[in-house]
Amino acid sequence: MIQSLFPEGFLWGGALSACQAEGAYNIDGKSLTIPDVMKFNSNNDRKVTKQMKINREMIEEAKNDPDTVKYPKRRGIDFYHTFREDIALFAEMGFKVFRYSIAWARVFPGGDDSAPNEKALQFYDQVIEECLKHGMEPLITISHFDTPIVLIDKFGGWYNRRLVDLYVNYCEVLFKRYKGKVKYWVTFNEINMSVKAGAKTLGIIEYDAPNYEEMLFQGLHHQFVAASRATRLAHEIDPGNQIGSMVAYFTTYPYTCKPEDALQMQKDDQMKNQFFLDVLNLGEYPYYAKTYFKDKNITLHIEDGDLDSIRTHTADYVGMSYYNSMISSSDTEQLELTAGNVHSVYKNPHLPENEWGWQIDPVGLRYTLNLVYDRYHKPVFILENSSGFYDKVNVDGTVNDPYRIEFLRKHIEQMGLAIQDGVEMIGYTMWGPIDMISSSTSEMSKRYGFIYVDQDDYGNGTMKRTRKDSFYWYQNVIRTNGAEL
Repeated sequence: MIQSLFPEGFLWGGALSACQAEGAYNIDGKSLTIPDVMKFNSNNDRKVTKQMKINREMIEEAKNDPDTVKYPKRRGIDFYHTFREDIALFAEMGFKVFRYSIAWARVFPGGDDSAPNEKALQFYDQVIEECLKHGMEPLITISHFDTPIVLIDKFGGWYNRRLVDLYVNYCEVLFKRYKGKVKYWVTFNEINMSVKAGAKTLGIIEYDAPNYEEMLFQGLHHQFVAASRATRLAHEIDPGNQIGSMVAYFTTYPYTCKPEDALQMQKDDQMKNQFFLDVLNLGEYPYYAKTYFKDKNITLHIEDGDLDSIRTHTADYVGMSYYNSMISSSDTEQLELTAGNVHSVYKNPHLPENEWGWQIDPVGLRYTLNLVYDRYHKPVFILENSSGFYDKVNVDGTVNDPYRIEFLRKHIEQMGLAIQDGVEMIGYTMWGPIDMISSSTSEMSKRYGFIYVDQDDYGNGTMKRTRKDSFYWYQNVIRTNGAEL
């Protein structure tokens, strides 16, 4: 075997979210979430990323409509009932870790319930036990783009400080219940998306408010406080807990070597990526964010003790998703927009793209890992990485996906080189090891998985699981600890 660049004990695995996989949207007491009211749009523009603006009228309409074709995330891939079968397939690939999220709206369907929903916890008990049975570390995301509607109805989302206490109470239930079983946690999925996807992450939907951006950053401040308090609580309950921050890192390059473009790149990197990680890992609001707030006339209400909590209880590791990079320029007139994770970016003429317009930049992953490790000196965990593709089932029922293998091979190769550079890494949970509903478009045909799920965009199909060629490739990657790619 070729000598591996990956350390012994490196955690190979995959990641799913409850709101895209679970289904069972109205079973065992669960209440509605933002994903449950997001409609499928068959005419989605593949080349531009548009965030659906969830308003109160849409929410009220969805409450009175039990449809699961129009609202695909309500059905997911029925992981709520197939988790044993699916986790067994992950174990067959050799997963060392499985990242999954717990749905807040299952555990506290009323938002401020006096006690958690036991049926929900029993379900997650089984998911975690299934992971442990197969020798996998369960990695739990506490909040993953699925703000409960009830928290919007009752409190107005994260703009209301009341959510800090509700979230910490929710965390306490999880930390105590899974003490000794779950070691790795993520407080908020891709927390930097709060200012781009305010409904999914913050439950703030007052788009026309004159201080809307201020509302988003106020809600984000409440999440920073909640993350710090959850981190303190997790360490008190079990000192072995590892609590991670997480951003969707948009690696940024200057369009040219003009100093003005480099300066714009620096500013974009600061407010799209570093600001969030600086607060969660360095424990303070950075100088450039304070300047941004001043220039935008944003005033945050910060209570006594907030900054001390943020400073004292920082994350244990840096979690990040990496899908695509972007370019920055002081003059964007000549640049072309293309789609990307959560929001559109300016197209880099030197990079290829997938069928949804997302540009493919493996070398950017190595660059980013070095950048992040140099800045925070904490181990890095790649929590999401992949690309959506159209898959075709052959007459004999097989699925050949060399394009997926090639994408992942190139990115894993660059991870290994970053480790050789000296970057400390914990593991890699590839996004979507089994096909599920797309977060951005609510379609099924945008597939990420090693495992094909027989379901189309409208919910038709047998739901049969089929191993793709990439399934066996990743199985060998794990078996050889990344030595054979």
